[in-house]
Amino acid sequence: MNAALLIIDVQQGLCEGEHAAYEFAEVIARINVVSAKARAAAVPVFFIQHESTDGSLGFETLAWQLAQGLHAVPGDLRVRKTTPDAFLRTELDTLLQAHEIGELIVCGMHSEFCVDTTTRRALALGYPVVLIEDGHTSEGNAFLSAPQVIAHHNATLSNITSFGPRVRTVAAASLQFDAP
Repeated sequence: MNAALLIIDVQQGLCEGEHAAYEFAEVIARINVVSAKARAAAVPVFFIQHESTDGSLGFETLAWQLAQGLHAVPGDLRVRKTTPDAFLRTELDTLLQAHEIGELIVCGMHSEFCVDTTTRRALALGYPVVLIEDGHTSEGNAFLSAPQVIAHHNATLSNITSFGPRVRTVAAASLQFDAP
């Protein structure tokens, strides 16, 4: 089954200031490991970038750019989105179908918003998902610390059975691809 890597919202504005995502530098390093493995196996890499009209992640602003330290290469694909769902009103599904993708590897920011929503939508569309268990992060919230949010989503998403396709969690260092 052909796979694709979705790197969701790893953008500069989510990695700086008082609202920076938990351990963002470590998560970016792990995402770089996963994306290098994907490219070596000829697996397409998609960078999903959120944009907002409120100024926080305005298109082409510094905050909207891919986070410092995140490795991207010219052959990687980019998808712009305006909701937590990377499929809603975007060309993502069309691009995945054009590349004959049958499975998604998901990582990024924030666990409880865009990673969660995109993963659930992928399942609803029939895509099995490999969630990089140490490759997504959050700022946390008033009720749960960031590590609790991450652990909660690893447990919750991997236990969803109602869509048919399933989510399995894998650590970045353990992820393996078949040789091209």
